[in-house]
Amino acid sequence: MKTVKLANGIDMPVLGLGVFKVEEGTELISAVKEAIRLGYRSIDTAAIYGNEASTGQGIRESGIPREELFITSKVWNADLGYEETLAAFDETMRKMELDYLDLYLIHWPADSRYIDAWRALETLHKAGHIRAIGVSNFQIHHLETLKKHATIMPTINQVELHPRLTQKELIAYCKENNIRVEAWSPLMQGGLFDNQTLQAIATHHNKTIAQIILRWDLQNGIIAIPKSTKPHRIAENMDIFDFELTLDEMTKIDALNQNLRVGPDPDNIDF
Repeated sequence: MKTVKLANGIDMPVLGLGVFKVEEGTELISAVKEAIRLGYRSIDTAAIYGNEASTGQGIRESGIPREELFITSKVWNADLGYEETLAAFDETMRKMELDYLDLYLIHWPADSRYIDAWRALETLHKAGHIRAIGVSNFQIHHLETLKKHATIMPTINQVELHPRLTQKELIAYCKENNIRVEAWSPLMQGGLFDNQTLQAIATHHNKTIAQIILRWDLQNGIIAIPKSTKPHRIAENMDIFDFELTLDEMTKIDALNQNLRVGPDPDNIDF
């Protein structure tokens, strides 16, 4: 699996398996093990997903040494705050039965408590419990506020990003500040699978629309975490390293942007 270097010098795979909305149990354990067997080395979960235990079990049963994997989880809004976030991290580690995380994120900029939560992430990072720290769903103004208080800047900003929501201004800001952008819902939850522009490009390359979108991410320097529990989809999503989109094709995909979200607006959340 190809990797990119984060601001603190550690390597992160450019493609990972997301497990959003996958329930605890054998299906998830099997999906994690299958992804790792196929060559995935990055697995992304979160406390609110309610599946950290099965995710951890799949990781432990994969047979791959822990140090070869890149594991991410996230602290939920209800646990923002310094002591609260430290306790939430301990609970995540208890459920996953892991000794450390590679990446821990603040899931949403729910309210000003994310400042104290960030201090907790810095504490955990300095103590060696987390290799890298970051945020999720942060807009530019959230990052600017965080910058005034942080001693370590986020290495990652994980946001909704797909051809209907290209986030160009946010990407440019993150690049200027050495923050890697990671796409959740990169396939727009299947909402682009009947798009004619993408289908024409896919046909030309003898690839699927999903593969075209993930390749577009890759060429834009975006880390992607598509979600699937189906072995053939997990394999398909990884098969994106043997072709390249042209500049014209990249431009056509960029032109699909409508600033359209399938998830919540980070500036208007009530959870």
